[in-house]
Amino acid sequence: MKISGAKIVVETLIEQGCDTVFGYPGGQVIHLFDELYNARDRIKHILTAHEQGAAHAADGYARATGKVGVVIATSGPGATNLVTGIATAYLDSIPMVAVTGNVSCDLIGRDSFQEVDIVGITMPITKHNFIVKNIDELADTLRTAFKIAKSGRPGPVLVDIPKDVQTALCEHESNAQPVIPYPLNFASEEMLRRAADMINSAERPYIYFGGGVISGKASAQVIALAEKADAPMGCSLMGLSAVPSDHPRFLGMQGMHGHFASSAAEAEADLIIALGVRFSDRATGNNKRFAKNCSIIHIDIDGAELHKNIPATLAIRSDIKDSAERLAAMIEEKKHPEWEKRIAELRTEEQKRTESALKKAAARKSEVCLSPYDIIDTVSALAGDSIVVTDVGQHQMWTAQRYPLRKPRTFLSSGGLGTMGYGLGAAIGASAATGKRTVLFTGDGSFGMDLNELATAVSQSTPVLIVIMNNGVLGMVRQWQTLFFDRRYSHTTLERSTDFAKLAEAFGARGGHAESIEELEKLAEEALSYNGPFVIDCPVDRDEFVLPMLPPDGSVGNIITEVE
Repeated sequence: MKISGAKIVVETLIEQGCDTVFGYPGGQVIHLFDELYNARDRIKHILTAHEQGAAHAADGYARATGKVGVVIATSGPGATNLVTGIATAYLDSIPMVAVTGNVSCDLIGRDSFQEVDIVGITMPITKHNFIVKNIDELADTLRTAFKIAKSGRPGPVLVDIPKDVQTALCEHESNAQPVIPYPLNFASEEMLRRAADMINSAERPYIYFGGGVISGKASAQVIALAEKADAPMGCSLMGLSAVPSDHPRFLGMQGMHGHFASSAAEAEADLIIALGVRFSDRATGNNKRFAKNCSIIHIDIDGAELHKNIPATLAIRSDIKDSAERLAAMIEEKKHPEWEKRIAELRTEEQKRTESALKKAAARKSEVCLSPYDIIDTVSALAGDSIVVTDVGQHQMWTAQRYPLRKPRTFLSSGGLGTMGYGLGAAIGASAATGKRTVLFTGDGSFGMDLNELATAVSQSTPVLIVIMNNGVLGMVRQWQTLFFDRRYSHTTLERSTDFAKLAEAFGARGGHAESIEELEKLAEEALSYNGPFVIDCPVDRDEFVLPMLPPDGSVGNIITEVE
C-alpha cells in the first residue's frame, strides 16, 4: 500500500518506540502535523511556545529516560530556532532526532520563502545530518538517524525533509522492532591488564567520572571498581547523579566550582582513572598545571576525546560498563590507609572553609535575602525523588554542589554549552517522559529567557516546581566582575521589576514569594501537592558568591574559597 512521506515519518517514529514528540507547526511541516493528528492515539505531540523550548524538552525527555528525544519544526526560522537546543544536546552527548521541513526540492537554492540550509548550519553541532530528496529513502534514513543518535557516544541527528517528499507516495513496510545501536568498542585484554597494573601500583588512586557513566549505565560497575581499588571518586557536572551523593567514597563534583576536597584529592593523586569524561577546561583549569605529577588512565567510548585536552598515560577506547567490570575483576583488593587519612583531612578542611565562607556571606547579606544553600536544603527535604533540573548560572552551581542526588538521570543541566533558558523546556520534557514531578532551580536572568514555556507547562498540567533564586543581577558574570574586573558592573544589573508570582498567575499557573524559610516551606508544600506548574520567587543577595572557584587559568593551588 502506498502512503505519503509525512505518514512514513510518523509511522517510523512510532516504530522506533517514540511515544512523545515536541514541536511547533508551520507551512513546510503541515502535512506531517496532519499525520500526527491522525495518529494521536498512538503518539503524543506537545506544542511548546517556541522551537528552542521544544528542542530543550526533547533533550530533557532523553536525559531523564535514556531514550531518543524527538523534536519537529518547520523550515526557515522554525529550523534555526532549534539550533541552540541541538548544540546543547551535542555538547552534552544527548540522543536526539530533529526533524525539519524544507521547501520543495525544485525550490531549494532559490531563496524561497522560509528557506534555509539547516543541514549546512547544523553540520558542526550534530553527529550526522541528512536531507532526504527521495521518498524511497525516507524511512531508512530516519531509522539510521535513530541508530546514530543512540550508538556509542550519543548525540543529536537532524533529518531535513522537503515538502514534496512529505506529499509524495510510495510503498512502505514497517519494521517490527526499533533499530539496534552499532556494536560497541571493547577494550583488549592487554590494555586492561596494563590499566590493572597501574591501579595495583598506585598509592593514591582517584576515580574521575563524567556523563559517559550515566549514558553507559555503568554506575554499579564504577562503584565496585572504587571499592576494590580503595579509591575516592569525583565527577564532572555531567557525571552528577551517577553515584549517590552520600556514598562514602564520593567527594562530589570537582573543577572550577567543585567541592574543595574533590579537586584537592584529584590534584594530590598519583593515578587518575578517568571514565566517560572529557577533561573540559572547567574541570581542569590550567591544562599545563593539571595533574602534572600524576599518571592518567583515560577510558572513553569516543576515541576523539582521548588525548584531546589532557594527555593520558594510557588511553583506551571502550565501553565504560564493560571496562570497569573487567578491571574490577583484574585488580588486587587494596587498602591505602595513608590516602584514606588524607582524604578525611581534606573533607575536614572543606567543611571548615565552607563554614567560614557561609558565616561571611551571612554577615554581608540583607535580612530579606535567603541563603541559596538554605533554599536548596528546604526544597530537597520536601521534594522526594523528583527530577532536578537547572538553568545556567550561580543557581546551577549551588544546586550541583548541594542537592542530594540518589539515582542516575535525576539531575538535568546544560554543561558543555551552558545554555541559559534550558531549564523549563527540559523540565517539561522530563516530566512528560517519566510522569514524575520535576523541580527547576533557576535565576531571574535565566528564567527571563524561557518563561514563555510556562504556557506549555500550564497547557500540559506539568507538575513542575520552579524555584527562582532572584538576585536582580546576572550573578555569575557579576561575580567575575567583582573578582577580576575591579567591580565594573557593566550591564549585569537587570533593573527589572517583574513580579514572577503574578506573572505565573497571568499564565494560569500558581506562584508566591518566599522571604523566609518558613514561607518557603509552606509554599513548597503547597506546590508539591499541586498538579501543575508552581513558581516560588526567593530573594538572594546579589553579592552571594559561588565558592570554591578556580580563577581563570588557575589550579587547585590558587583556589578561592572565601571572599572578603
